[in-house]
Amino acid sequence: MTQSSNSNRQVLLASRPFGAPVQSNFSLIYSEKPSPKVGELLLRTVYLSLDPYMRGRMNDAKSYADPVELGDVMVGGAVCRVEESLNDDYRKGDWVVAYTGWQDYAISNGENLLKLPENMPKPSKALGVLGMPGLTAYMGLLDIGQPKAGETIVVAAATGAVGSLVGQIAKIKGCNVIGIAGGQEKCAYAVDVLGFDYCLDHYADDFSMQLASTATSGIDVYFENVGGKVFDAVMPLLNSCARIPLCGLISQYNATELPEGPDRLASLMGMLLIKRAKMQGFIVFDDYGHCYGEFSSQMSQWLNEGKIKDKEHIVEGIENAVDGFIGLLEGKNFGKVIVRVGPDTL
Repeated sequence: MTQSSNSNRQVLLASRPFGAPVQSNFSLIYSEKPSPKVGELLLRTVYLSLDPYMRGRMNDAKSYADPVELGDVMVGGAVCRVEESLNDDYRKGDWVVAYTGWQDYAISNGENLLKLPENMPKPSKALGVLGMPGLTAYMGLLDIGQPKAGETIVVAAATGAVGSLVGQIAKIKGCNVIGIAGGQEKCAYAVDVLGFDYCLDHYADDFSMQLASTATSGIDVYFENVGGKVFDAVMPLLNSCARIPLCGLISQYNATELPEGPDRLASLMGMLLIKRAKMQGFIVFDDYGHCYGEFSSQMSQWLNEGKIKDKEHIVEGIENAVDGFIGLLEGKNFGKVIVRVGPDTL
């Protein structure tokens, strides 16, 4: 299926998942392409971002953002072309970042749009290294983690959209970096391409022992976006005054009950107290949206200097967005997951 200039493909939330999402939780429909009114513009999605937070938005539960209602378009950030403009601030052909969701077309009044440079060589980067994942890595590590040269930084999901950048920024700051990823191919990429000092495969039977023998000086900063057994292995290795930026817990997003085994809460609270550790969650645009300009300038400089490398995992076609999203939650992606919804120009 290709993007049309006449109809609007939309992926809706058809039902709420119990555990891991499945295809039947979504529906793909065709609707009429909307038309802008005075002061509005018509946006056409070219690239759609797929991110772990979307799983939480599928639940009917109180959180930092409202859940997606049944029958509504799935939420998501996108890089769009302005197809029609009745707004003086935008013209046809402009590239913008918008929160338009899983669909071909959307109407905007011009608010909360980020206009991209006309000559931006790869606009999809505005959804990854120069977008929300990049800002998450930059502010989470530097503001909450506050890494110091010579310290040991551990980051889970080390080749993902956020983790890959956390490790590279930590290296720029002079830290020793240990990545954790799923599989030898990803681990090799983290070391050989991204420049991590080590990367460990969390699928290994002796993963905990490998981490302990690698982090011989303990762990000063652990950037958390996985949880589960990875955090269990990290916790006893944390140094005094360790910092834990809490970005996500992807291992728990599909959980339907508490994990088996003893209650770990007392151990966690005891560790935070005895080691005087800081563990802080954050919602990146709520807490750090005002820092986007600083981040964008610095990250662009690092990219231009070759100090930062990024990898995109491209899913072709909005009809394959659900498969791409399910694969993301299962750790099947290699890099930032982006759906190529339509061509640069129709």
